[in-house]
Amino acid sequence: MTSIRPLRVAIVGAGPAGIYAADILSKTDLDVSIDLFERLPAPFGLVRYGVAPDHPRIKQIIVALHKVLSRGDVRLIANVDYGVDVKLEDLRQFYDAVIFSTGSIKDAPLPLPGVDLPGSFGAADFVSWYDGHPDVPRTWPLEARTVAVLGAGNVALDVARILAKHADDLLPTDIPANVYEGLKASPVTDVHVFARRGPAQVKFSPLELRELGHVPDVDIVVYPEDYDFDEGSMAAIESSNQTKQVVKTLTDWTLTDPSAQTASRRIHLHFLHQPDAILGDGKVEALRTERTALQGDGTVRGTGETHEWPVEAVYRAVGYFGSPLPGIPFDQDRGVISNREGRVVDLSGAHLPGVYTTGWIKRGPVGLIGHTKSDASETIRHLVEDVTGVGEGGNPADGDAAGGRTAPHGEPRAVLDFLAERGVEYVEWHEFEVLDEHEKALGVPQGRERIKVVPREEMIAVAKGRTLA
Repeated sequence: MTSIRPLRVAIVGAGPAGIYAADILSKTDLDVSIDLFERLPAPFGLVRYGVAPDHPRIKQIIVALHKVLSRGDVRLIANVDYGVDVKLEDLRQFYDAVIFSTGSIKDAPLPLPGVDLPGSFGAADFVSWYDGHPDVPRTWPLEARTVAVLGAGNVALDVARILAKHADDLLPTDIPANVYEGLKASPVTDVHVFARRGPAQVKFSPLELRELGHVPDVDIVVYPEDYDFDEGSMAAIESSNQTKQVVKTLTDWTLTDPSAQTASRRIHLHFLHQPDAILGDGKVEALRTERTALQGDGTVRGTGETHEWPVEAVYRAVGYFGSPLPGIPFDQDRGVISNREGRVVDLSGAHLPGVYTTGWIKRGPVGLIGHTKSDASETIRHLVEDVTGVGEGGNPADGDAAGGRTAPHGEPRAVLDFLAERGVEYVEWHEFEVLDEHEKALGVPQGRERIKVVPREEMIAVAKGRTLA
């Protein structure tokens, strides 16, 4: 009797979304074989390359993700770039289903006069720089004394904090040497954060905001005239403990005696100011904002009153945006793969058999990392329904029940042979573990948990046990 081979599933993107999806899929009743593809030589996505280095608590999520990949029932195939090294038609040769979890790594567009001036930066690019992403330049023009950060979320706080924090206070973290040197030489004295709505509408998490007040030799400056609370604000405070904590922290800062603020650097928090234009002749020289007013329901309108703030750099932290993938339907307006609850759909709304998505590239860059677990559960539930034709409670599934072992080359070795024939130097989990231990060893002499290896070529060489020429 010929045994039926396991269902072969490829997951493209080895960040939290992809790893959670692999973990959940591995615990279903399906007989399944899972390969996790990653464009970079290292897994863990935004936890490795999007979380500020001085947030070790959040980076601890890697410990849980590490355990999933070290079990041995999910195979990592890193340093493989979808759209370049493999395309959907290639993956269909080796897999019965493909899940895309490529995340959102670009800055959301901000249509603003002067946004293209030298000195105007996207926060996502800056985060990639200070987190040692291998695909960004290793230098950053930290020449401004006064900086504006546009945004009212945790990324805006991260950018402001990293810019204002003294480089020596980052030494216990995993920042690369070139990042430390760049920040050490920065002449910055003042960082201004601008939010278009009021204190009750910001998206800061309470912990991140409180941490801002404990940065050594950095004062937090707030402006009482920016504090306004309408009916919508009061309702938000009453209905959300998180909003209540944020507003309390912000309000407490209004009671600070200005004469007691003697730090060498300052972070200024401005509310009810929306960016109107970035000004300058050949480079950023000022930011013009328009004063806004709350409308009673927490929304704001412009008042026509403008202010000009002399700044030499502007960082746009207004959100992330997904990138289209070759051969995959894409919603250009939302920056996500076109899908219905994780099933990828074409322009007619029909499900592409065997193609799924999860994470930020599925729903947009909203929510915390933990939210990707429930997101992945939804996608995996639909995949199982489509494979088995059975929905929850034993009822017929709503999907197209396109399941079955459709890949003509379903043996696990076939895809590795395919990549080798194309000259793709893929990195497997046991090789990444070599890089992981190497980074930890680099940190030992300095009492640090690790020092990140940054250049892609060096990452691969270390993983492969080679010596760079």
